Amino acid sequence: MDIFDILLQASFWTAAIRIASPLIFAALGELICERAGVLNLGIEGIMVVGAFAGWLTVYLGGGLWFGVAVAMFSGMAFGLVHGVLTVPFGLSQHVVGLGITLLATSLTYYCYRLALPEVTSPPKIEAFQPLEIPLLSEIPVIGPALFNQTPLTYLAFVLVLLVTLVLYRTPMGLALRAAGENPAAVEAQGLSVSAIRIGAVMVGSGFMAVGGAFLTMSAFNSFFFEMVNGRGWICIALVVFGSWKPGKTLLGAVLFAAFDALQIRVQQTPLGADIPYQIFLMAPYILSILALVIMSRRAQVPAALMVPFNKGER
Repeated sequence: MDIFDILLQASFWTAAIRIASPLIFAALGELICERAGVLNLGIEGIMVVGAFAGWLTVYLGGGLWFGVAVAMFSGMAFGLVHGVLTVPFGLSQHVVGLGITLLATSLTYYCYRLALPEVTSPPKIEAFQPLEIPLLSEIPVIGPALFNQTPLTYLAFVLVLLVTLVLYRTPMGLALRAAGENPAAVEAQGLSVSAIRIGAVMVGSGFMAVGGAFLTMSAFNSFFFEMVNGRGWICIALVVFGSWKPGKTLLGAVLFAAFDALQIRVQQTPLGADIPYQIFLMAPYILSILALVIMSRRAQVPAALMVPFNKGER
């Protein structure tokens, strides 16, 4: 089987969409933060919190959607901390973001050991199951990939449309984008730049946490350490790749996921027997860096990204 045959398999694209789903959630969250002018490097830790909070809620008897809600509110709580420290207090967004990642990750692992001190293997939950959409799922190749996924995957694609609509078709979206481009103009309209930015960081962090919850409640059925595995950092690159636009960011997530799914399958071909598997593991990241370099040259960075704003400042 060659690479062309792999690309024509429905199972390949089904896997690619599944791998892309948590990236879509988290990248959308990062995009919302950055469009408001705040770089959120807490994304990696917030995804870990979301993965744990959602899984633990279901493990303790809560429903799946209730677990998703708990994960989102957990992420929003860390987003509130990030927003308060970086917006009104004006602390370094790099330092606060990395601090949030370290705090969230360490706190999650501590809570895991506190809740399950004697457990050696992670307990499993009944995760979301694929939901087949009649007729559409029978379309060759793309039908099973797009219309036989879990409800969280459908939610990820709906959120892309929703975020696009809010950003470009509502006064709220206009104010959020203006906070990231020209915060003085927002203040001149009588709006609070701090409230907009903190609100954006909270909502964005909630999306990041749902991306983490996808891993424990849809892709897998248990929580284990290191399961986020750098996906948060990938999402930051995807936002740049997508030029801070939801549609392009979605495309970047699917492309990265396709590279990832492809390298797994190529390892099982005769070509994979002759090349060290570490080369295949690196391939999606190398290709992503190349794509990022090419796309970022034409990207238009929000003018006030990482620029603190004090009330009354011109």
